[in-house]
Amino acid sequence: MAVPAFPDIAKPSNDLLNKDFYHLAAGTLEVKSKAANGVNFNVKGRSTHDGASSGSLEGKYVDSSSGLTITQAWTTLNALDTKVELDNAITKGLKAEAITQYLPNSNNKGAKLNFYFKQPNFHARAFFDLFKGPTANFDATVGHEGFLLGGDAGYDVQKAAITRYSAAIGYQAPDYSAAITATNNLTVIAASYYHRVNSQVEAGAKATWDSKNSSTVGLEVASKYRLDPTSFFKAKVNDRGIAALSYNVVLRSGVTAGMGASFDTQKLSEAAHKVGVSFTFDA
Repeated sequence: MAVPAFPDIAKPSNDLLNKDFYHLAAGTLEVKSKAANGVNFNVKGRSTHDGASSGSLEGKYVDSSSGLTITQAWTTLNALDTKVELDNAITKGLKAEAITQYLPNSNNKGAKLNFYFKQPNFHARAFFDLFKGPTANFDATVGHEGFLLGGDAGYDVQKAAITRYSAAIGYQAPDYSAAITATNNLTVIAASYYHRVNSQVEAGAKATWDSKNSSTVGLEVASKYRLDPTSFFKAKVNDRGIAALSYNVVLRSGVTAGMGASFDTQKLSEAAHKVGVSFTFDA
């Protein structure tokens, strides 16, 4: 198995616990299409439970022969985002990307330079924010026979000081994985596991302890059941009694719908519940 990036050491359990739950927004819509010249377009819209809405229009051009990818986006915040990527063009396993942002209303500008380097047993990344600080963030993961060890750190160039650091260990197998992470300067400890029980059932859990702000441990448990090749059902619950359910189905080729709800089981008679829907069209 490929060695993941540092944030992905616990990815299987994190995806099971967080991905494809639709109650976080009242409604989301995504439309994907591809032009004859190979340019990909992606339009996203999102409406929150508070009534606020946001969206973006994105175009992406990929030249596979040279490893060049250019992505441009325009958001409802009137932000113009551009990303230029070069993959395996400088040396094998290295991807470099430059990201810029411009907000015409405030004339604010941003620029970032990022590097990703992957080898069979090593995965490292470096992120440089050129206008804020400037700051630098580094992370790396090494792996051997399923065992993973990683760490990351943030550095403020102007202050010449380390601003944050984290560490993680994990183990990944084809059917299960486990990880222990220590984030926020090693003060937030999380232990998680993921298990693909069979082709239809997945299960996972995560326990989190904030050693600086809490004396108790938070717990989340989730499961996924694939009903058939085109649909699945997910459920999760945490130690505070918040339960969430979701259903995802491919209505037809290129059309996917998702529905979800969350319930506060300790306040069933109160208006503390949320419902959301999502539609994705891929032409």
